[in-house]
Amino acid sequence: MRKFNRTLLSLIAAAAVCAVSGQVSARTFRSADVHSKDFPTNMAVKYMGEELNKATGGKDTIKVFGDSSLGSEKDTVEQVKIGAIDMVRVSLASFNGIVPESMVPSFPFIFRDLAHFRKAIYGAEGDKILAAFDKAGFVGLAMYESGSRSMYAKKPIKTVADMKGLKIRVQPSDLSVAMVAAMGASPAPMPMAEVYSGLKTGLVDAAENNIPSYEEAKHYESAGVFSETMHVMTPEVVVFSKKVWDTLTPAEQAGLRKSAKASVAYYVTLWDAKEKEAKAAVLKGGAKIVPATEIDKTSFVNAEKPVWDKFASTPELKSLVQEIVNVK
Repeated sequence: MRKFNRTLLSLIAAAAVCAVSGQVSARTFRSADVHSKDFPTNMAVKYMGEELNKATGGKDTIKVFGDSSLGSEKDTVEQVKIGAIDMVRVSLASFNGIVPESMVPSFPFIFRDLAHFRKAIYGAEGDKILAAFDKAGFVGLAMYESGSRSMYAKKPIKTVADMKGLKIRVQPSDLSVAMVAAMGASPAPMPMAEVYSGLKTGLVDAAENNIPSYEEAKHYESAGVFSETMHVMTPEVVVFSKKVWDTLTPAEQAGLRKSAKASVAYYVTLWDAKEKEAKAAVLKGGAKIVPATEIDKTSFVNAEKPVWDKFASTPELKSLVQEIVNVK
């Protein structure tokens, strides 16, 4: 009996050691991104990993896999859903069909300016959108700004009347198609990789994006006038797999949330610098920029009101829209 008790105690002790070692074992979370390793999103998630390492006493960290090495945005979102990848950074638009609340920040002209965007997205309204990911099998950790999307073509676009008759490349999403159609133009959904040749050959007359993308893809070579319509400010989002999240300790979860929040301010600094560099580069490359002060914003805003009504199709979404509009 004594021998049995000693054996039992040994087994219990061994199990306790295993349990403790399991709790303190180091974890490296894999994060996917389509951008290059030195792009602000990747650098911010890398910073998040460094902050997480500090918060967990050197235990946990994050390894970033950029350059689409783990797949396209669509592929990586699906892999995070099943827990094959721990986390991912993608455009918020990637979740429009999964998380209805994710559509709202992409509504045309919902943000008056960058200051309004930052108060809403980095505040209570942004937290509400991130919380909505939970019911879809994800944990929303942070949103990052991605500048404002503006129109670029061979001619200036200052009023909504200037859009008439133009064939505009848009992201393959119902919201983007509806937005451009409301402006009186013909939307042409097209993958980003095909836009350069589309502009070059005249398949499309114009496109819309933020200025770093305009510069990085060299679209200014074929569409040399960038008009600061600033019609959309779709943010980026960092999400974690709910399947993996539920295996973490409360301390690990808290560490991830804290480090994600810390990465936002770091990212904003990187993004501001990226936009300035891109603007200087396109001007040097021969592009012309029509400043926002020369855009008849009212004509665009009035044209887009029906789009809000169409896509804010539930009382909950209408309420979220109003909350964002009311942010001062």
